[in-house]
Amino acid sequence: MNLPLDIESDLTTPSEELIDDLAALDGDIAVLGVGGKVGPSVAIMAKRAIDKAGLNKEVFGIARFSDPDSRALLDSHGVKTVPADLTDDQQLDSLPDAKNVIYMAGAKFGTTGNEHFTWMMNSYLPGRVAQKYRDSRIVAFSTLLTYPMADVSHGGSTESDPPGPFGEYAASCVGRERVFEHFALKNETPLLIFRLGYSIETRYGVLQEIAQTVFDSKPVSLEMSHASVIWQRDVAEYAIRSLKLASTPPRRLNITGPEIVSIKWLAEQFGRRFGKEVKFEGQENDTAYVMDGTALQGEFGYPSVTLHQMIERVSEWTTAQGPTIGKPTKFQQRNGQF
Repeated sequence: MNLPLDIESDLTTPSEELIDDLAALDGDIAVLGVGGKVGPSVAIMAKRAIDKAGLNKEVFGIARFSDPDSRALLDSHGVKTVPADLTDDQQLDSLPDAKNVIYMAGAKFGTTGNEHFTWMMNSYLPGRVAQKYRDSRIVAFSTLLTYPMADVSHGGSTESDPPGPFGEYAASCVGRERVFEHFALKNETPLLIFRLGYSIETRYGVLQEIAQTVFDSKPVSLEMSHASVIWQRDVAEYAIRSLKLASTPPRRLNITGPEIVSIKWLAEQFGRRFGKEVKFEGQENDTAYVMDGTALQGEFGYPSVTLHQMIERVSEWTTAQGPTIGKPTKFQQRNGQF
């Protein structure tokens, strides 16, 4: 997937803080499952930061690479791509060693009717990876769906809240966390569970979906009344910087923006910018999948891209009818089926 230059540059520009963190971090970086929506931003940003700091480190991007454009993009930025099927034990064992691992592999969409594969990918495979990289520090991507829906009037879920998954996908993600935690404790592997919700940019995500719905004069569903969102560039930076936070016992960290955002309010913001009357359907609920990002902000400060800036960028992109990735988040789902 080729990215327009301005988007690519925006999503992969490292901050001085990231450059400093990588200079203080020993070893190479391996990004497993690099072929997804966020993976290329993580790997390319890490390589750009390494180059700017003049460091002698490699970034390995590991995936099946069913999309050859994704591999070509990574190669063009100096990421060392390694095509591999992580579910094949022989291929997994032959992967390059790296002191730092960012684990992004997983299955979400198509879960219903294919539950066995979902559990294998999300719960079994992490154990194999944890054994392979037992001597590394690991940042393992997870999801806000490991939490139950929270009362939006009381704030979002915090890292100390117990899991309460609804549906097999979310349950398998709790399984991923527990399996990683088991081997981290057994092998004394530093680990951080990176609970993300929801990464967005101009071509996909909660804001893009709402903006397009309003632009097309279709009704916006209010059943999932609120959402947690964060710009993809900030997600990529936090993923890399979180390597220094990996610890034994493992730590969990919510990765999201500072606001709990009203879906109705977002739709109205886009309607005003598009000059469109906003239509709604369904009734707002008191609960939603939302998280508290206070601990994240305590570590790294506020995200570099504000909610207002996100709305403006997505509005401009939608008005210009820019291309989209075509992978809906299904954030509206309250039944746990993806």
